[in-house]
Amino acid sequence: MLEKIKMSRESVYITNIVKYRPPNNRDPEPEEKEACAPWLYEEISAISPRLIVFLGRHSMNYFFPDLKISDAHGKLVKKKFKKIQTSHFLPLYHPAAALYNGGMRETLIKDFKKIPKILKIIESEEK
Repeated sequence: MLEKIKMSRESVYITNIVKYRPPNNRDPEPEEKEACAPWLYEEISAISPRLIVFLGRHSMNYFFPDLKISDAHGKLVKKKFKKIQTSHFLPLYHPAAALYNGGMRETLIKDFKKIPKILKIIESEEK
Protein backbone atom coordinates (compact mmCIF):
# COMPACT_ATOMS: atom_id res chain seq x y z
CA MET A 1 0.00 0.00 0.00
CA LEU A 2 2.91 2.34 0.66
CA GLU A 3 4.13 1.71 -2.89
CA LYS A 4 0.69 2.67 -4.24
CA ILE A 5 1.05 6.12 -2.65
CA LYS A 6 4.73 6.44 -3.61
CA MET A 7 6.03 6.26 -0.05
CA SER A 8 8.89 4.08 1.08
CA ARG A 9 8.86 1.91 4.16
CA GLU A 10 11.86 3.91 5.40
CA SER A 11 9.80 7.12 5.35
CA VAL A 12 7.24 5.91 7.89
CA TYR A 13 7.41 4.70 11.47
CA ILE A 14 5.17 1.81 12.41
CA THR A 15 4.40 0.86 15.98
CA ASN A 16 1.69 -0.87 17.97
CA ILE A 17 -0.41 0.38 20.83
CA VAL A 18 0.48 -2.78 22.80
CA LYS A 19 4.12 -3.78 22.60
CA TYR A 20 3.55 -7.53 22.57
CA ARG A 21 1.07 -9.94 21.06
CA PRO A 22 -1.69 -10.75 23.57
CA PRO A 23 -2.12 -14.46 24.29
CA ASN A 24 -3.99 -16.37 21.56
CA ASN A 25 -3.85 -13.20 19.45
CA ARG A 26 -6.88 -11.83 21.33
CA ASP A 27 -7.78 -8.15 21.37
CA PRO A 28 -5.68 -6.12 23.81
CA GLU A 29 -7.29 -5.37 27.16
CA PRO A 30 -7.61 -1.73 28.33
CA GLU A 31 -5.12 -2.45 31.13
CA GLU A 32 -2.58 -3.70 28.57
CA LYS A 33 -2.98 -0.54 26.51
CA GLU A 34 -2.50 1.60 29.61
CA ALA A 35 0.58 -0.38 30.66
CA CYS A 36 2.18 0.25 27.26
CA ALA A 37 1.08 3.90 26.97
CA PRO A 38 4.27 5.48 28.39
CA TRP A 39 6.36 3.63 25.81
CA LEU A 40 3.98 4.68 23.03
CA TYR A 41 4.12 8.34 24.09
CA GLU A 42 7.93 8.21 24.15
CA GLU A 43 7.95 6.81 20.63
CA ILE A 44 5.58 9.50 19.38
CA SER A 45 7.63 12.18 21.08
CA ALA A 46 10.88 10.89 19.58
CA ILE A 47 9.43 10.60 16.06
CA SER A 48 7.37 13.81 16.19
CA PRO A 49 5.09 12.80 13.31
CA ARG A 50 3.02 15.26 11.33
CA LEU A 51 0.26 12.69 10.97
CA ILE A 52 -0.66 9.63 13.00
CA VAL A 53 -2.47 6.96 11.02
CA PHE A 54 -4.44 4.48 13.10
CA LEU A 55 -4.61 1.03 11.55
CA GLY A 56 -7.74 -0.35 13.13
CA ARG A 57 -10.07 0.42 15.96
CA HIS A 58 -7.83 -0.49 18.90
CA SER A 59 -5.33 2.28 18.33
CA MET A 60 -8.03 4.74 17.24
CA ASN A 61 -10.21 4.04 20.28
CA TYR A 62 -7.32 4.53 22.67
CA PHE A 63 -7.19 8.18 21.59
CA PHE A 64 -10.79 8.58 20.40
CA PRO A 65 -12.94 6.20 22.46
CA ASP A 66 -16.25 7.49 21.07
CA LEU A 67 -15.41 7.00 17.39
CA LYS A 68 -16.46 3.99 15.37
CA ILE A 69 -13.99 2.82 12.74
CA SER A 70 -16.83 2.24 10.28
CA ASP A 71 -17.75 5.94 10.51
CA ALA A 72 -14.29 7.48 10.97
CA HIS A 73 -12.14 5.56 8.48
CA GLY A 74 -10.55 7.75 5.84
CA LYS A 75 -11.52 11.01 7.57
CA LEU A 76 -8.97 13.37 9.06
CA VAL A 77 -9.55 13.95 12.77
CA LYS A 78 -8.01 16.98 14.45
CA LYS A 79 -7.51 17.20 18.18
CA LYS A 80 -4.84 18.53 20.52
CA PHE A 81 -3.39 16.23 23.17
CA LYS A 82 -0.99 17.33 25.90
CA LYS A 83 1.45 14.48 25.30
CA ILE A 84 1.45 14.53 21.48
CA GLN A 85 2.88 17.21 19.19
CA THR A 86 0.63 16.56 16.20
CA SER A 87 -3.07 17.23 16.14
CA HIS A 88 -3.73 15.31 12.90
CA PHE A 89 -5.02 11.74 12.97
CA LEU A 90 -6.29 9.46 10.22
CA PRO A 91 -8.20 6.31 11.18
CA LEU A 92 -8.08 3.46 8.67
CA TYR A 93 -9.27 -0.10 8.71
CA HIS A 94 -6.58 -2.53 9.79
CA PRO A 95 -4.98 -4.25 6.78
CA ALA A 96 -5.82 -7.64 8.33
CA ALA A 97 -9.50 -6.73 7.99
CA ALA A 98 -9.02 -6.58 4.22
CA LEU A 99 -7.56 -10.08 4.30
CA TYR A 100 -10.64 -11.43 6.05
CA ASN A 101 -13.13 -9.33 4.11
CA GLY A 102 -12.19 -8.86 0.46
CA GLY A 103 -14.73 -6.08 0.03
CA MET A 104 -12.79 -3.94 2.49
CA ARG A 105 -9.62 -4.08 0.42
CA GLU A 106 -10.76 -1.39 -2.04
CA THR A 107 -11.96 0.82 0.82
CA LEU A 108 -8.60 0.50 2.55
CA ILE A 109 -6.69 1.32 -0.63
CA LYS A 110 -8.96 4.30 -1.34
CA ASP A 111 -8.46 5.61 2.20
CA PHE A 112 -4.71 4.97 2.06
CA LYS A 113 -4.46 7.11 -1.07
CA LYS A 114 -5.63 10.08 1.00
CA ILE A 115 -2.41 10.11 3.04
CA PRO A 116 -0.25 12.14 0.59
CA LYS A 117 -3.04 14.69 0.13
CA ILE A 118 -3.47 15.05 3.88
CA LEU A 119 0.29 15.45 4.36
CA LYS A 120 0.26 18.30 1.80
CA ILE A 121 -2.57 19.99 3.70
CA ILE A 122 -0.66 19.67 6.97
CA GLU A 123 2.48 21.04 5.32
CA SER A 124 0.59 24.08 4.02
CA GLU A 125 -0.88 24.68 7.51
CA GLU A 126 2.62 24.62 9.00
CA LYS A 127 3.85 27.42 6.70
